[in-house]
Amino acid sequence: MEAVDLKYSTTDFLQQSLTQGEITLTTIFEPSASVAQAPQFNMDMAKASAFMNRVMADLSGTLVSILCSLGDRLGLFKALAAYGPVTCAEFAGRAGINERYAREWLSALACAGYLEYDPSTQRFALPLEHALVLAQERGMMFMGGAYQQIPGLMAVLDQVAQAFRHGGGIPQSSYNRDLRQGMERMSATWFENLLVQQWLPTVPDVLSKLDRGIQVADIGCGGGWALIKLAQAFPNSRYVGYDGFALAIDVATANANSAGMSDHVRFEQRNVMAGLPDQYDLITTFDSVHDFANPLQGLQAIRQSLRPDGTYLLLEMNCADKLEENFGPAGTILYSTSVLYNTPVSLADGGAGLGTMGLPESKIRQLCTEAGFSSIRRLPIENPFNILYEVKP
Repeated sequence: MEAVDLKYSTTDFLQQSLTQGEITLTTIFEPSASVAQAPQFNMDMAKASAFMNRVMADLSGTLVSILCSLGDRLGLFKALAAYGPVTCAEFAGRAGINERYAREWLSALACAGYLEYDPSTQRFALPLEHALVLAQERGMMFMGGAYQQIPGLMAVLDQVAQAFRHGGGIPQSSYNRDLRQGMERMSATWFENLLVQQWLPTVPDVLSKLDRGIQVADIGCGGGWALIKLAQAFPNSRYVGYDGFALAIDVATANANSAGMSDHVRFEQRNVMAGLPDQYDLITTFDSVHDFANPLQGLQAIRQSLRPDGTYLLLEMNCADKLEENFGPAGTILYSTSVLYNTPVSLADGGAGLGTMGLPESKIRQLCTEAGFSSIRRLPIENPFNILYEVKP
């Protein structure tokens, strides 16, 4: 990560604070203690400086992400993409926002490098390349859904702290609309750009069956966009989505109606652990098995409802067995989301609490075998966050 450009060197700051590069653990945690009374430890000033720069960069990114969440909510990035270079006054007038707040927001994002700023004209601009990430709804690179999740995750911080102290979980109903909508927007982006174009071509027999017409079920359907997209591409098939959360069913049904797909897709509240009511040619789960209260029981229910010549497409997180193999930005995002959402929700249902990173490939294979499946094949998709498996009865 690139170091933050500070006015004063963190190394100089630390050297002024410490005596000859030495510090004591006591003076760190107990500032009133006498230095003479504590053992001395050599301090690697370069390491301390590098870490301070890293923390400053992370803090900067956190605050910028909050401002991006605000900009996404108010439609400011889409406005900038439409307007081109604008002064603060022009932007505020066209976007219908207060100029004083607009100036601070624009200035912060210019400092962060998200916006371009021309000092000679005092105009701000959103580069086209950045607009793909910040303004193009449903675009392949769009991150608006991720930004919307931030206030939703932070809203339960007090409850998460209590769970840290006392155990237990947090029911899904405790999470607000920002989290639900943010997750829905993110998954809709994947389904819009990847499901039919990249994922399904790796299983050509499934493509041909969908075209002819089959029965399809999606477990943990959320907002229903996977089935809506499939129904638009393969109208001869019939689709049903199941989710244990009643509000998700209401949202999915409304989405299907607005997309004109209600004759092809229906949604039903159901806990997969209780079993499925029918037999299906294709069953899908998209990033949902790790949230099952009992993953093995859920997979067994899927196995029992899959026709002998059927296919189960299982999308799960791209994670490794060993923690150290998950180091990096993707692992950081997924583990952090797990702390604030996936683990508490699973534990609230008395579940296994696997968390976002709880199903590496080895665990997937083990559980699918125990559930009675005979074949598990990792499909050739390139994705830093997900792995897609073809599972056969």
